[in-house]
Amino acid sequence: MSYAALDAARIAKAAKSALSVLAQVKEESEAHVRKVIMIERIEALATAAAETTQPGGGLVTLTSEEFWLISKNW
Repeated sequence: MSYAALDAARIAKAAKSALSVLAQVKEESEAHVRKVIMIERIEALATAAAETTQPGGGLVTLTSEEFWLISKNW
């Protein structure tokens, strides 16, 4: 599994975009709900990382699968 440290503000923006796309889908399957929850978590973590002034702030580490999940829906 590969990981990458990415700009948190950009990931938060992409996650919000993905969530808006997913909100338009009238699907209620368990897989869809899990996908939405995962992207909501990523968005919350990326937003928090973007807002922190601590060392390492401004970055969020995602797996390739997490990045794919967001990028597939924006």
